[in-house]
Amino acid sequence: MNTASILVYTSGFCPYCHWAKKLLDKKGVAFNEIRIDRVAGARDEMIEKSGGRLTVPQIFIGAHHVGGFDDMAALDRAGKLDPLLNEVLGE
Repeated sequence: MNTASILVYTSGFCPYCHWAKKLLDKKGVAFNEIRIDRVAGARDEMIEKSGGRLTVPQIFIGAHHVGGFDDMAALDRAGKLDPLLNEVLGE
């Protein structure tokens, strides 16, 4: 599985980041986590990639910018998260 297909920008002590990672773990998918509070330049990179969003987490599945945890949870409730994961991961 290509972990580069799923990218999650996070920071320490962020409950939404924890919940986002927990949901992805529950789905059984691997992801690449970038801590904006530990990686130099990561915050600026996240802001640019997300179209100016300043909050974490920011979640990318393939080329699709999901948004934050609430956005990903809404996709899951609507039954749209699994098909997106399957499409990006080639399953």
